[in-house]
Amino acid sequence: MNGHARGAAGAPRTGGKALLALAGAGLARAALAGAATLGARPAGVRWRRMNYAGRAVTLLGGPALAASATATAVLGAPAGTRAAAAVVGTVSGVVGGYDDLAGARPEQARDKGLAGHLAALRAGRVSAGAVKVAGIGAAAAVAAVLTRRGTGSGALVDGVLTTGLVAGTANLLNLLDLRPGRAGKVAVLGAAAGLGGAAGGLVAGPLGATLAVLPDDLGERVMLGDSGANALGALLGLRLAALPGRASRAGLLAAVVGLTLASEKVSFTRVIEATPGLRELDRLGRLPS
Repeated sequence: MNGHARGAAGAPRTGGKALLALAGAGLARAALAGAATLGARPAGVRWRRMNYAGRAVTLLGGPALAASATATAVLGAPAGTRAAAAVVGTVSGVVGGYDDLAGARPEQARDKGLAGHLAALRAGRVSAGAVKVAGIGAAAAVAAVLTRRGTGSGALVDGVLTTGLVAGTANLLNLLDLRPGRAGKVAVLGAAAGLGGAAGGLVAGPLGATLAVLPDDLGERVMLGDSGANALGALLGLRLAALPGRASRAGLLAAVVGLTLASEKVSFTRVIEATPGLRELDRLGRLPS
């Protein structure tokens, strides 16, 4: 059996994971070329934004990454996880794209963060962010059903952990997308750490896709936005949910929830800038501000 063959439960071996990473990179570059063509047309104007440094970027890099990462995640996922990967990657990318566009409307300016979405609901409005949160949460719950393990109370706990990890990691990666390359670098590190094991093929393609998009993100030509960051984060969360130890998954979910709650009170950018090592990694490859 050669190095490109699949092992147990259809999981790709090392050679196959390398091919998946190359496929992800190739699809991402092709998608970016299409995004550049669309971005130069009138239809692309609604995707343009000014970033933190006042430079014009396009959010079309997000859908390009979401599509390429999801397609190759499905190809590389173990047989019992393929449908879940398709659901969480596609839904997160679509509702994230909706938030990228609808969330830019003037009336949505106050509806940012968990507090903003709740305030909008109390005022009788449904923010674009709330639609996104509901969509990703529903997709995460579907993924939990599609990948359920056994029956009884243990299966219920596993379902809660899967739902929380997929939805929580999708949101957390999006919270990091405040500087060029930041979310992409975190995703690369997370995907690389998850390459081992039977479910490692799930993140091999997304790893390649992210590496292919990263130069354009660092060069401030594209921004991942909600579409790219949410889809990529959801796929990483699904990989975390495939870890065998229930205690380790519970610990990871606690960390994701803790960081998400902390983001409501503490600026991630301020913490990163004040922390040696993190500061240098965050600035690596970025243009001077």
